[in-house]
Amino acid sequence: MIAPRSILLWLAGLIPAAAICRLLAAAASGSTTAVLGLPLDFLIAAALVVLAVAASIDAAIALSALDGLKVTGPDVVRITKDSRAALDLKISFRRGVRKNMTLAPALPEDFFSQIAQLDVELDGSGESYTVSWPCTALRRGRYFIRDCFLLARSPMGLWNIRRKVGLSVEVRVYPNLMSERKHLAALFLNRGGFGVHAQRQIGQGREFEKLREYVPGDSYGDIHWKATAKRGRPVTKVFQIERTQEVYVILDASRLSSRLVVAAKPQVAPALAGRDAMSNESSSEPFRPPPADMMERFVNAALVLAVAADKQGDHFGLITFSDGVDRFLRAGSGRSHFRVCRDELYSVEPRLVTPDFTELFTFLRLRLRRRALLVFLTSLDDPILAETFVRDAQIIARQHLVLVNSLNDPLTRPLFADDSVGSTGGLYGALAGHIRWRRLMEIKRILKNCGVAFNLLDSEALCPQLVSQYVSVKRRQLI
Repeated sequence: MIAPRSILLWLAGLIPAAAICRLLAAAASGSTTAVLGLPLDFLIAAALVVLAVAASIDAAIALSALDGLKVTGPDVVRITKDSRAALDLKISFRRGVRKNMTLAPALPEDFFSQIAQLDVELDGSGESYTVSWPCTALRRGRYFIRDCFLLARSPMGLWNIRRKVGLSVEVRVYPNLMSERKHLAALFLNRGGFGVHAQRQIGQGREFEKLREYVPGDSYGDIHWKATAKRGRPVTKVFQIERTQEVYVILDASRLSSRLVVAAKPQVAPALAGRDAMSNESSSEPFRPPPADMMERFVNAALVLAVAADKQGDHFGLITFSDGVDRFLRAGSGRSHFRVCRDELYSVEPRLVTPDFTELFTFLRLRLRRRALLVFLTSLDDPILAETFVRDAQIIARQHLVLVNSLNDPLTRPLFADDSVGSTGGLYGALAGHIRWRRLMEIKRILKNCGVAFNLLDSEALCPQLVSQYVSVKRRQLI
């Protein structure tokens, strides 16, 4: 695409304007309209012809100004949400080409950059030039950069040449765990256990170790009756503390997790740039990133718990569900397994469907044979869905240790918990929150009778509270 620059428009309008002024001056003075013995209309026509010829020649040369230029990028770029990153773009051209140009990639809407375009000078010393484009991702997920816009001036500076070239760059935006490290600094320290306090293990363990002769004082429950019958003398079973257990985090990716969580202090980011790749205009208003939803909190909590399980020597697994089981990752350990979990979670988005708890618990019953710790991250404020969850959870609780966690709504609390109600409208809102709180407390009581722990956790402290639950379970040897 070719477009005239301001200088060409000014010249095209300045010549007739100067002629008109000359005619008006000549008419006022009564003199002839001739310059250097030539009629003024002839000079005007000649100037316009010269300008048109020059503009045509300049345009013909400029049409090939961007020929042979190619912009490429890495196949996959991995960055972290809300962290500064750089997109490396490589401009390939013929050797000896000297050119000044402007470049701007078409960033997705969830990205912003402090620059809208970047001027590049090709000095002809090589065949390629690398540009590092700063950007920041506001949401996790998988994005694609398909286009890049180029702009160059014509040799005489009368035209702008614009061209859109194709790109094929995949950008993977991973969750940002830096904010959680402030609350769980010792968990992320890699200093050989420095900062981790030894805690006494409660219980004798559940993992069978060996058989030995009966010693007076051994419990009758520890006697191995089959071995006793074979040997003709009492034989006792010896157990050891289990060092490796399986921990599964089960994330609700249905409509229940699509509700927004309003942050206490909304972040303010610089103005979003890159939507109009060729525009130099920038908004003076600060850009505020959209508030996070429940799924964002759940994903961060799952990854933090994966780090905690790996530090304790346990195996970590992952399950996401909506109207069915969407993802299932068998429990494992190690840094490579954590990367697999992160790759599974970074693109998870809530779906506007109703969760199917019956199918989920059927899947768990069939696929998880070994006793494990199942940590549910879901919401049970829907009475009908909560009834289904309670009915099906009773079967799973017989084999596994189940912990159910939901985000606590600040408005869901006892009616007279504080004196914040100051109007009649606020009283009705507090009464509605009290009814929801009573319903959740009833669900908690029913689940407790079934051996399932249900907790309402704060949004900002979800990760520390979740890790605290896990450490308590490990200390008490419940799995």
